[in-house]
Amino acid sequence: MRGAVDLHVHSGPSVMPRLVDHIAALEEAGAAGMRAILFKDHYYPTAPIVELIRERHAGTGVEPLGGLVLNNAMGGFNPYAVEHALKLGTRIVWMPTVSAANHIREGHNKKLLVAKSAMRKPTALTVVDPHGDLVPEVIPILELIAEYDAVLSCGHLHISEAWVLFEEARKRGCKRLLVNHPPYTVGAVPKDVKRLLDLGVMIEHSACLFIDCRFKVYSAEQLRAWIDAAGVANTFFGSDLGQVDCPSPVEGMRMIARLCLSLGYSVDEVRQMISTNAMRLAGIGANAAAAA
Repeated sequence: MRGAVDLHVHSGPSVMPRLVDHIAALEEAGAAGMRAILFKDHYYPTAPIVELIRERHAGTGVEPLGGLVLNNAMGGFNPYAVEHALKLGTRIVWMPTVSAANHIREGHNKKLLVAKSAMRKPTALTVVDPHGDLVPEVIPILELIAEYDAVLSCGHLHISEAWVLFEEARKRGCKRLLVNHPPYTVGAVPKDVKRLLDLGVMIEHSACLFIDCRFKVYSAEQLRAWIDAAGVANTFFGSDLGQVDCPSPVEGMRMIARLCLSLGYSVDEVRQMISTNAMRLAGIGANAAAAA
């Protein structure tokens, strides 16, 4: 775990029940010798949290990072929210997750992402119009992400929307592109990986979907198929943890590392997938140079 990076930590406070708060997650990561973690919340930007705790908890040795998800709570495709977050150092901007039309169609709000109390019914968001073209309000957001050299994730958009988004993002100068848990919510299949790689997209798999916890839906052999489709150099893991009744984010990363070792991947390959690939994508430390 020494030097590991987790770009997908669901710590609290949150409207959803959380096992750990941001400070506890940072301290646990520090005790494990991790290099960096990124806080993700579906309803608020986390860069201000990072600014608040960075110096006060520098002794952990872990770099905290912030992100922004473009759900209804942030005004959807809101360039003002994006610009403000980027000026505060946000490293990842996600397209809609719980507000994505695809996410709502699939019923995930009713299954796993459940708030502590009833929330206003979401307004479904999509990045494509009825003709399959990118909606114009997304363009300024792509330009801001390119300007600040941040990471663009397709969030919980369907893969059919992701193609349109990523193609335009490349044209607008976005260099750091990401798809999270491609088989889950996004609806991608391994044969989609070549096209994603051709667009310069990196693949993040959620550890929680493969390890022994309540979110597990895929087998070890399915994980191997995904890693082999993209290659170790284009694959990394985020825990996607922090929820109650689950392993902690740090323990989730340990468990996915053990699983990969059991599948026959070498120590160096596993280190790539839990550390250096994520560092390269997010531009951390020695990997801060512009993405290819």
